[in-house]
Amino acid sequence: MLITHSAKFSLRPLTLIVSALLATGVAAQEPDKGEIEKITVTTQKRVQAIQDVPVSISAYNGDFLERLGVNELDALSDITPGLVIQEQSPNNPGFVIRGITSDSGSSQSSPRVSIYYNGADVSRSRGSYFELFDIERVEVVKGPQATLFGTAASVGALSVITNKPEEDFSAKINAAVGNFGATSLHGYVTGGNATLQGRLAVSYRKRDGFIENIAGDADSQTSNGTKQDDMHAIDRQAVRASLRFVPNDKLTGDIVYTHEKNADSGTSFKNANYAPTGGDTSPYTYVEMSGSPYSKAVLGAEKLGVDRTVDDVNLTLNYTLSDSTTLTSISAFRRFDSIEVFDADGTQAWFLEFAEDAQGDQFSQELRLVNVQDKLTSIAGVSYFTEDGSQRVPFSTEESIFLNCVGALSALGQPCINADGSVNVLSAVLTAGAFSEIPYSSEFTNYGDNKSYSAFADFTYLVSDALELTAGLRYVKEDKESAYMAVIPDSVLTGGTFFGSNTDGETFSANQSYRDWLPRFNALYRISPDLNIYATLSKGRRSNVLDVTGSTVSDVPAEIIWNYEAGIKGQAWQRKLDYSASVFYQDYTHFQVTLLGDDGIAYQADAGSATNIGVEGELRTIVGEGLQLFANFAYIDATIDDDATNGNLAGNRFRLQPERTFSLGGSYFTAVSNDFNFTSSAIFSYRSDVFFEAANQPNISEDAVSLANLRVGIERADASWSVNLVASNIFDKEYLVDAGNTGGAFGNPTFVAGPPRFYGIEFSMNFGG
Repeated sequence: MLITHSAKFSLRPLTLIVSALLATGVAAQEPDKGEIEKITVTTQKRVQAIQDVPVSISAYNGDFLERLGVNELDALSDITPGLVIQEQSPNNPGFVIRGITSDSGSSQSSPRVSIYYNGADVSRSRGSYFELFDIERVEVVKGPQATLFGTAASVGALSVITNKPEEDFSAKINAAVGNFGATSLHGYVTGGNATLQGRLAVSYRKRDGFIENIAGDADSQTSNGTKQDDMHAIDRQAVRASLRFVPNDKLTGDIVYTHEKNADSGTSFKNANYAPTGGDTSPYTYVEMSGSPYSKAVLGAEKLGVDRTVDDVNLTLNYTLSDSTTLTSISAFRRFDSIEVFDADGTQAWFLEFAEDAQGDQFSQELRLVNVQDKLTSIAGVSYFTEDGSQRVPFSTEESIFLNCVGALSALGQPCINADGSVNVLSAVLTAGAFSEIPYSSEFTNYGDNKSYSAFADFTYLVSDALELTAGLRYVKEDKESAYMAVIPDSVLTGGTFFGSNTDGETFSANQSYRDWLPRFNALYRISPDLNIYATLSKGRRSNVLDVTGSTVSDVPAEIIWNYEAGIKGQAWQRKLDYSASVFYQDYTHFQVTLLGDDGIAYQADAGSATNIGVEGELRTIVGEGLQLFANFAYIDATIDDDATNGNLAGNRFRLQPERTFSLGGSYFTAVSNDFNFTSSAIFSYRSDVFFEAANQPNISEDAVSLANLRVGIERADASWSVNLVASNIFDKEYLVDAGNTGGAFGNPTFVAGPPRFYGIEFSMNFGG
């Protein structure tokens, strides 16, 4: 049996939409000036041209992302050197900057990559992924940025700024349909007066799964059981309401409320050892992931999949104290509540059936003063961040299936799954007929209550017209409380627990405080008005992991990074070419890694020392009228030091980080008449091989991957409407986004397929403006 999805379009609704588009007109856009658009960033907590910031930054405005069709966070990986974003599901993303991965869902560990949303830290992984719509700007800052971004930015930060309300009325709607039953709708409306402006933006995306799941079908092993959905389907809605108030010429306030709801069908974990009924073990063919027959009662939902809700409120106040001094206050609250039911063995067997019920509340408050004088720019502030979260992991299995599938019943000579796809249930044999099956369930929960208090100062001094020096320092104090509770009953067949540390429902906790100083030093030298060079030295720190598992408490030391970097940023050809390049060296002590124990439970460990050396480069150019190209590359040699003191991970590469990445792309438009323009864009991306686990097992890896995306369309010359044909992974390459996973700890590694070719047609209409 093969996957047999096809695209089906209804011509009549499309005809009506096109007719409406043709009848609409708005004022023409500003003509192309024949130069690269100027991008300003707020990386250093003030508005600057990207060329004047002495750190490595990739920044994109919303128009650029829209032209390329980049409308998901993980798609930023295709155009950003040194960045990898892996999305198994919106509940389980991985953010990688320069080889360092931040993806732990444990409430007891801290992120390494800061994810900022409208200036506030939202880095906890289960709440950090969000829809990318109605965006003003994205900034990817590489290298430790703890001085200005906090301790979570131990290796870098990804900052997303949404579009703000405007006084003049404007609106836009974008609708699309595609293969795998894909439909989407995005749009916004804004307007107001000089004192009060509002903006409402919405996003809706739905698509069928691209890995068929036959569980519950007539020819499956669970024909009378739950009919599971096909895997990797998405169902995501988001709404963002923004309000800007300007009561006088000194105060500007922005309040933004975002609500997101995800109901995806979940991840296809394809078992490498056992095939579905009538199928094979290829990650790209259908699965038979039946889950637990007690899924609703034990795991919290009847079907495999994700149910996730995120609410975010952000209040930013900017008050002009004088011509040279501005006071900024950012207050933010974020709440996420998600449950993901997943079949960790990826088979028809009632074997490794889990759920993850993660919840968290985050609150942050930052106050900062920025004073700009002729030669000295001073930034000083204080911040407070608190998060209270939990991660509950229930488990369901049948005892004899579990023991047989992990190899504990090999003496009976019965495979876990027979050649015809049937599953051996051996409870009757083991209990002399007393039990036909023995359901087993357990659960554990980890808790984290973390508070962070910071004070920071940063000074930039213009020594001469050419030389600029920066020194910054953050003091951080962290109060952490970790807790653990588990109900793990003994097995009927073995008399002991299968895995995990049982507390019989009792909660164990521990608390600890940590302090550190995090400096940075930068030098920027202007060789000419169009060419700058810079050097930087900065310290990063990933917080200690206070790991509580039952009555056992371990304190994994803080991961310390010293980053040494030099770079160049320039322009040429009358701003028709922008370019930048950097070289860096990073030295790690107490490098933290995520490992899976023999019981399948992930934990943090100290892998010792590590070194990361790399080179990155970017350029963007206008080649001719209407043609804009970009290219970037990164070479990153990130390894745990090959030293005997680093144990069995010595010499291994960092997980999820390719040594080489490269991308090339661009956009092209030309007038085909007085009324219409032809538009197009393309992205080609390449990454070398990656390991998915710190152990660097060759069978838990992926070879080099090259992908291409394409958009072609027609737009009205006044930009009132456009129609585009869009396609991603146009050559339909098969590749993996993850491997190993929880099943690997039980001798059953699983593999997660990347998306196949998606294609469709997209319509946009602008009003006002």
